[in-house]
Amino acid sequence: MCLVPGSLLSLGVCGIFITVLYDFHTHTLLSDGELSPLELIARAQASGYSAIALTDHVGLGSLERVVREIAADCALARKHWDILAIPGVELTYVPPAAIPEAARQAKELGAWLVVVHGETVVEPVPKGTNKSALSSPHVDILAHPGLLSIEEARSAGQQGVFLEISARSGHSLTNGHVYHMASLAGARLLLNSDAHRDSDLLTEPFAQRVAQGAGLSNGEIRQALYHNPHDLLDKLPRHPE
Repeated sequence: MCLVPGSLLSLGVCGIFITVLYDFHTHTLLSDGELSPLELIARAQASGYSAIALTDHVGLGSLERVVREIAADCALARKHWDILAIPGVELTYVPPAAIPEAARQAKELGAWLVVVHGETVVEPVPKGTNKSALSSPHVDILAHPGLLSIEEARSAGQQGVFLEISARSGHSLTNGHVYHMASLAGARLLLNSDAHRDSDLLTEPFAQRVAQGAGLSNGEIRQALYHNPHDLLDKLPRHPE
């Protein structure tokens, strides 16, 4: 048996048991999810989550409304429940040249977290989306970035943007490539559910299997599932309730 720093315990060669769950990419009925913001947060808490970010799809037209509604429900959940509910957005199909300004506006409107819908291989995301997202100081996570280049991975490392290992079917097809590019470039990884319903929410064993399937070692899994989330949480603009 080998003790691991923090709240993690590693047993044997491959078994890793994590006592906390973090998820920085989920959707509610404010975009294409099935649950209301409060129901998704409540179900995440019941599933053992310590923190969940609500990051509904937005463009410029829906940005203000979605941030306002998400922020209000996250604040209510934080006040009454033992879970860190994080208001965020996922900039989706925004023209690449408009991404930096949209990310800046999202933060000014009250989003704690900005995710950009990356160039997944299963959707026709505009070319240049990854590069533009990685140029913005207001973007925190590049979600399912697809076949990103080594130059883009290096940019993520330099800018402090986290690259996503996705648990969502389809988007997960390039997890191995994302891991390989990140490991070569020194970029940091997060594993997120991209949940659209309660059955998509992560469990400890499933998160570990997704990470192992992407090629991460035990130490890299601890980094992606525990240490990197803590680093991201430290950057969030916490507000007193």
